[in-house]
Amino acid sequence: MDFLLDLLLWPFSPRRLKRLFSGERKMRSAAENWLELAEKVRRYRRDRLSAAELEDLAARQAELRRRLREGSDAGALKLAIESLEEVLHRTGGAIYPKSSVAENVDFFLVAAIVILGVRAYFVQPFKIPTNSMWPTYYGMTPENFPPPGPAPSWPARVGRLLAFGAMPKEAVAPRSGEISAQFVVSDDTVLPSMPYTVKPGHKWLVIPTQVLEYTFYVDGQPATVRVPLDFEDFDQVVIQTFFGDKEGFDRHVQAVLRAGALRREYFPRGDGMAYAVVTLPLGRTVRAGEPIVRFDVMTGDQLFVDRFSYHFVPPKVGQGFVFRTDVIPHIHRNDYYIKRLVGVPGDVLQVHPPVLYRNGAPITGAAAFDLNARRAGLYRGYFYGPEPSPPDTLGLLRAGQTLKVPPGHYFAMGDNSLLSSDGRYWGFVPDEAVIGRPLFIYYPFTRRWGPAH
Repeated sequence: MDFLLDLLLWPFSPRRLKRLFSGERKMRSAAENWLELAEKVRRYRRDRLSAAELEDLAARQAELRRRLREGSDAGALKLAIESLEEVLHRTGGAIYPKSSVAENVDFFLVAAIVILGVRAYFVQPFKIPTNSMWPTYYGMTPENFPPPGPAPSWPARVGRLLAFGAMPKEAVAPRSGEISAQFVVSDDTVLPSMPYTVKPGHKWLVIPTQVLEYTFYVDGQPATVRVPLDFEDFDQVVIQTFFGDKEGFDRHVQAVLRAGALRREYFPRGDGMAYAVVTLPLGRTVRAGEPIVRFDVMTGDQLFVDRFSYHFVPPKVGQGFVFRTDVIPHIHRNDYYIKRLVGVPGDVLQVHPPVLYRNGAPITGAAAFDLNARRAGLYRGYFYGPEPSPPDTLGLLRAGQTLKVPPGHYFAMGDNSLLSSDGRYWGFVPDEAVIGRPLFIYYPFTRRWGPAH
């Protein structure tokens, strides 16, 4: 009986507990790591070491292994490790010892490989650039602070930048005088749209990119403001600042026309084409150094995209749908788009505004379908496709037209159908272009933060 009791209590004997919870256990683990390192040096550098060096290295390894087998205490293991380390200093080359720079490079290289692997096969971050999926997902939007009203303080701007990605923009008067600007003319109608030029710029001050440049004039002197290439709401800022709304703009144009004819000019776009424009006084004067327009560009929703699921389950109608554009002929850019999947192979689609029909019945599968059909809240409903204008626009789902999704393809539309460049313009998404579905909006920290829909 005493023998059995001793056997049961042996794992909890003072000697065992001391070894388990003392530095001896850590020293044994360290010894095993040193042996692995020594073996790596021997294998990778044996063709560059002399016979004497190889023999010395093998002998130190054998001594450390022996002490491990015999259960030597921490002190004896430490002496054997130091003996092995001494020979590794002479024989390790680039493997040992490593400089702190080399260790950091290794760390960041491994981290980069892991991140790229996760991004390529599992979860990819994605930023919503435009408002084609508004109001489900937001692209870049403006928050206007019309002069001479107040603007956020510097502490408030820092907080807005961190929480909402708000980037302040303004055009500043170069001199005192009356403000004017050019507006696009189409079929003798002055549109509430200013012309722009595409200019080289920088993202985060260092990354080369392209930006849109808009120009005001104060007593004939230009004052410019630059916004991101995908920012679509600058005209909205101008209308709010100077006219209040579209009706106010139209009234101002009529008043200017009654005062005298507007002279048509041409504004070069920078791509060999030009806008037909007229110059309008905006009915406001400004002092040198004062802002003409002032607003923040709020970042688009940033979300994680599941790249994994579609390897095992097919996409479902109603899901958010992320895909590549490089294999879609009528999209003239290499990018990623996010729309909503409305048709899978074999589906027949038709639009009767504000409802989208799938296989003869109102489409189901997502809350956005129902909200658009009822034009509830900010949802505006579904609209017909545009008239075809080859080779740039296919013009699908026009009035009275049905559309069948071919095998191996999908059809996608934006929740903001009125202003969405989607499958009605450029056609079907081939299976090879499919990336995944949105999972989670992780930034900015607005009410939309959380699981993606």
